[in-house]
Amino acid sequence: MSDIDLDELRSELDDFAQPEKKGGRSAREERIIAGFEEIQRFVEKSGHEPRHGEDGDIFERLYAVRLDRLRALDECRSILTPFDHQGLLTGAPVASAAPADSMDEDELLAELEGAAGSSDITRLRHVRTSAEKREAEEIASRDKCLDFEKFTPLFQQVQSDIESGLRTTRRFVKDSGFLKAEIKAGQFFILGGQTAYVAEVGNLIKAPNGESDARLRVIYSNGTESDLLLRSLQRALYKDEAGRRITEPSAGPLFGDQLEGDDIESGTIYVLRSLSNHPFVAEHRQLIHKIGVTGGKVETRIANAAHDATYLLAEVEVIATYKLADINRAKLENIFHRIFAPAQLDLTIPDRFGHPVRPREWFLVPLHVIDEAVQHIRDGSITNLVYDPKAARLMPASR
Repeated sequence: MSDIDLDELRSELDDFAQPEKKGGRSAREERIIAGFEEIQRFVEKSGHEPRHGEDGDIFERLYAVRLDRLRALDECRSILTPFDHQGLLTGAPVASAAPADSMDEDELLAELEGAAGSSDITRLRHVRTSAEKREAEEIASRDKCLDFEKFTPLFQQVQSDIESGLRTTRRFVKDSGFLKAEIKAGQFFILGGQTAYVAEVGNLIKAPNGESDARLRVIYSNGTESDLLLRSLQRALYKDEAGRRITEPSAGPLFGDQLEGDDIESGTIYVLRSLSNHPFVAEHRQLIHKIGVTGGKVETRIANAAHDATYLLAEVEVIATYKLADINRAKLENIFHRIFAPAQLDLTIPDRFGHPVRPREWFLVPLHVIDEAVQHIRDGSITNLVYDPKAARLMPASR
């Protein structure tokens, strides 16, 4: 084999050499530069640096976190300074940016691994699984409800029920077993500050974890709707610190004529009739009744009636009483007052000092209607009824 000139050999080997990297930069440096160029394009398009906060979209928040990290790392500033024609690296990182453990899910998506160590600037940390991202997307994805007028009376009624005490809201807790509870059509919840109504529950399907699931039609009180999965709604309600389940209006008997063995007596509903000589009261005495609730003895409550404008400055007689067991007395009283509000007595009388007083707990309602209302409150059907003062009877509420 003849000797080969070393220069010729070097020339031949050059043909098999890897192409020289652009600018002599490593793949890591290229990625850092590419990430910075994305931020630069955002600035050119928007006219300002990317900002933190919920007002910006996910990409702007991602760029803001990335820019903070690039500014904080000496290595990155050294690589990027020749390209920084917009002066982006001279700004200070935002100290108030939320740390990873307090960020919401969208911000965690934007949280980038630092350029130091084994990771590079384009790698995400705390990234949700595909299932978690789909769940978050469907929770957030809502469309305008085109037939919202059909549901408006339902939202109005449930709000009225909450205010009157017929319904309550209950917090979701980890040991409540709620995540295993069944969600049914017709139930109400509070999610993200909006009342949510489950209008439809689709056919059951098998989730990847083997549990049953179903596609829901959920209507929100702001006029939007979504078709999220049942399990997604459950998990969202559990995670939302303000998430609530709105109870059904009937939770069993509220009270009865006699207390059962394990019941806790908490008060008495009383119905009074005034013995006042006021012309209007005397004329309609058989119809004018005061409905109230007390935690003590009714006799004690009315002992000073003749000197109290609340009792029309006259003696009263007790017409009916109903014992309460383990319920909220004030809320129950509100139920009666809401039902009979259309028949509230409009009467102003002077008190002992001559000041005008308008008592508010007197109603032009026959006693048998009050007793009927008691029965409907007991079985929970009172939510479907209103009092018609012209017909002097309870009637189905128009929906």
